[in-house]
Amino acid sequence: MFRSKLKTIILALSVTMMAIALISFPQESVDASIRGLNMWWEIVFPSLLPFFIVSEMLIGFGVVRFIGVLLEPLMRPLFRVPGVGGFVWAMGMASGYPAGAKLTARLRQENQITKTEAERLVSFTNCSNPLFIFGAVSVGFFNNAKLGIILALAHYLGNFTVGLTMRFYGQNKGTINQGKKRTPSFKQALSVLHRTRINDNRPIGKLLGDAVMSSIRTLLMIGGFIILFSVINKLLFHLGITAFLASGLEVILLAFHLPVELSTPFISGIFEITLGSQMTSQVQEATLMQQAVITSFILAFSGFSVQAQVASILAQTDIDFKPFFIARIFHGLFAAIYTAILWNPVFERFYNSEQPSKAIPVSLIGEDSWLQKWFAVLTEIGPLITIFALLAYTILLARKDSKY
Repeated sequence: MFRSKLKTIILALSVTMMAIALISFPQESVDASIRGLNMWWEIVFPSLLPFFIVSEMLIGFGVVRFIGVLLEPLMRPLFRVPGVGGFVWAMGMASGYPAGAKLTARLRQENQITKTEAERLVSFTNCSNPLFIFGAVSVGFFNNAKLGIILALAHYLGNFTVGLTMRFYGQNKGTINQGKKRTPSFKQALSVLHRTRINDNRPIGKLLGDAVMSSIRTLLMIGGFIILFSVINKLLFHLGITAFLASGLEVILLAFHLPVELSTPFISGIFEITLGSQMTSQVQEATLMQQAVITSFILAFSGFSVQAQVASILAQTDIDFKPFFIARIFHGLFAAIYTAILWNPVFERFYNSEQPSKAIPVSLIGEDSWLQKWFAVLTEIGPLITIFALLAYTILLARKDSKY
């Protein structure tokens, strides 16, 4: 009872302090809101919307179950999750935060995975997409496209390691009955695909409409969290709380031979990855390797902003958030360690020499790389895609309401 009352008092005081801070720093709050809004409607919304809609369609048509049957021999021994986890993992890496959480929650709602399997799966299927790592961080902040190779390698190797680690989570808890173990066949997978499609008897138009509605609803929630945490991060900085927390972090940074000037960017990155990565790239006292180590941790930890988005999605199911949070700490540590380990044998050897490297195609990381071009195009047409999608959502919502 006492803990419950204490929690209530702390939450009430926190919200009150935030309200006072908003009144005290109105211009800073507006600037932070605009910054968060721009990031959402230029990059996040247009890049995630197609993946969300296609994922919903693939689940409805039974393609996810089809993939799950074929990937069962790979995903079950490695990560102790069903084969459908392979689809979630691939979509999570391709589309970025928080696609893995959304798809995991969707599979749990359909009872395709158990609660424990869902908690294992969500822990390693949420990661940053290559477009953000190469386009926004490497090119946009560091002006060094080749740095993206190290950041991406460390990020996805760390993610894989988290999956292997979390397979030991909930060892004594049950899994969905798999029946007799046998090698899955293509014919069996097709049979599962057909049964799933028949059981979901929605017409194609209805399925597409539901996919669009569900995806945009989730993205609106994501946008709210991005704007909120952008404002919170700015207010914490102006209130001196970021500097206070950073001062306590300086001892830890010195222990790892990192400059104390990285403490403030690190704390900012704990709350919001974009601002933290940008601030890290501007620290002149740190070497590029030191900046990369901190940025890797920030990207892997994903920030309280992304974690709040995931918590909101998981709250719609019985999936516990705690394993996901612990996995984010593991991912941050693994990614930072991999960056330090791979720096000399990979970056210094192949990408930081005067000789042009042939290890990775120029079209991928060069100054005119397709990733860089795609990021620039997305920034230009992103707002138009967002406005068009929101108009479509409004029309669909109006039609739905008119039927009742």
